Amino acid sequence: MKKSILILIVLLTFSCANTRVFEIKIPSDTTKYLNTITEAELKEHLYIIASDSMQGRETGSLGQKKAANYLVSQYQKNDISYPESLSNYSQKVPSKSLKARNGQYLNDSENICAFIKGTEKPEEIIVLSAHYDHVGSRNGQVFYGADDNGTGTAALLEIAQAFKIAAKEGNGPKRSILFLHVTGEEHGLLGSKYYSENPIFPLANTVSDINIDMIGRRDSDHSQNNNYVYAIGAERLSSDLYNILVAVNEKYTKLDVDFRYTANNDPSNYYTRSDHYNFAKFGIPSVFFFNGVHPDYHRSTDTADKIEFDALKKRTQLAFVLAWELANRENRIVVDKK
Repeated sequence: MKKSILILIVLLTFSCANTRVFEIKIPSDTTKYLNTITEAELKEHLYIIASDSMQGRETGSLGQKKAANYLVSQYQKNDISYPESLSNYSQKVPSKSLKARNGQYLNDSENICAFIKGTEKPEEIIVLSAHYDHVGSRNGQVFYGADDNGTGTAALLEIAQAFKIAAKEGNGPKRSILFLHVTGEEHGLLGSKYYSENPIFPLANTVSDINIDMIGRRDSDHSQNNNYVYAIGAERLSSDLYNILVAVNEKYTKLDVDFRYTANNDPSNYYTRSDHYNFAKFGIPSVFFFNGVHPDYHRSTDTADKIEFDALKKRTQLAFVLAWELANRENRIVVDKK
């Protein structure tokens, strides 16, 4: 009898200790900032990013430049500046670094960078990334790229605004946040490759990358319900990242987080197919939020009117609370896997 009680006490103590390790310490007013991410504002951004005037945002094109200018205007509007090491919001990506899969070199493109400095550990960086380029126009048809990746682009703008509102109210993140809109993804992850090889901040100080690429639609496996998101790569390098993601989702967004595409033997190989991979290959814990492919993927029919803005909002909010926890927790997440 006494032995059984002793074992129970030990088990309970161990259980409580484990709970404390991944206890979510986000401030109680986080829901307030979470709710600044709205369907209406996401919709406003997306209809501009995926409009005719952007001409499909081909890397190096006039349409891509217009999209870049729109992003800059939104960061300026929200009083969010660029990293001090840059002279403006642009990290220039030279043509010699923009060699497409077909061997051709693309035109003078740019990654767009916005920055909120951390209050306690400013040298440690959380990156939120999304590519803002698409495939342009073909045979007179604009490939709008509303889901790919207008949704991720709009999501970063909303997440940045939420962080800035918090900062203005004295709740700025302890670690710094880099909002990184990369170019050239459609031609081989070129913009994020350039950043990872020419980082604005040392990669050794980069805690994690949260990458967002296509989060506004649903795939055939979820035809009856859009309350899900694929999270790819979270557990590949860091048990902390995986556990924190599970915990913040359970507390705040309650999405069905599907990890199936992280498997080493996944035939789609999504883990290597978006911009997070250029961080992961340098040992930086990274996660890729994704809704899966749909019939309009890489077609001119990927238009803003087909976006499910309720799903887009919840997935954006999940990325926000994950970033917030990573930025504000006491200890930097641990890389415990190769």
